[in-house]
Amino acid sequence: MIGHVAQDAKLERIIRRILQIGVATSSVFLAIGLAWSFASPAATVGSLLMTIGLMILMATPVTRVAASVVEYAVERDWLFVALTSLVLLEIIAGVIAALVFHRRL
Repeated sequence: MIGHVAQDAKLERIIRRILQIGVATSSVFLAIGLAWSFASPAATVGSLLMTIGLMILMATPVTRVAASVVEYAVERDWLFVALTSLVLLEIIAGVIAALVFHRRL
């Protein structure tokens, strides 16, 4: 039982770190992009930096789910590997569907 609690704590630390890094990195890109846009409205660099920041922010939860799949596989918790993999596949399918249907509209 204690080993299971330690494994849960390890997974929580990994997820916390992923979320911290993702949010901090996206915040830096968004702030620099916004400042660049205010300093030079005609430049596209600011817009590009803000787009990168938003992409990082949207990728953060996906990375969290992928890390959970890997950690559950290491723990050999196959039920949670299957469930978390299903969630990851649904997220990926949603992204693909959005890209496909966006082109049609």
